[in-house]
Amino acid sequence: MTEPAVEDRVWAAIGDPTRRKVLDVLLSHGPSSASVVGRELPVTRQAVSKHLATLESAGLVTTTKVGRELRYEIDSEQFEKAIAQLAEVERHWVGRLQRIGSLAEAAQATQAARAAEAAQAAPAAPATASD
Repeated sequence: MTEPAVEDRVWAAIGDPTRRKVLDVLLSHGPSSASVVGRELPVTRQAVSKHLATLESAGLVTTTKVGRELRYEIDSEQFEKAIAQLAEVERHWVGRLQRIGSLAEAAQATQAARAAEAAQAAPAAPATASD
């Protein structure tokens, strides 16, 4: 990979659906307090704070103190690294899945050809006389 690897803690942070929603809120609203983020989510203020702390620990979110309030903001550099790594993983898996698909198609074609050969080679069923 050309980009530096994004740490596992970033993927663990992004892996949680609530934290992904927190990131969505920050992406759409820009720098926001935990209270603003919390209004957009069906979780407690304490849960929002814990999710924001996890995202900050992973380097995806930075904080700025404005008066007595902390404003949370997406760390664009870390976010871009994560996106680049995810794109690389996607390219890797798309290629693998295409190869698996080709192998499955070839196996299916071989199986169909064998079934056709077996049907042609099978002796005809004997005719039965009716009374």
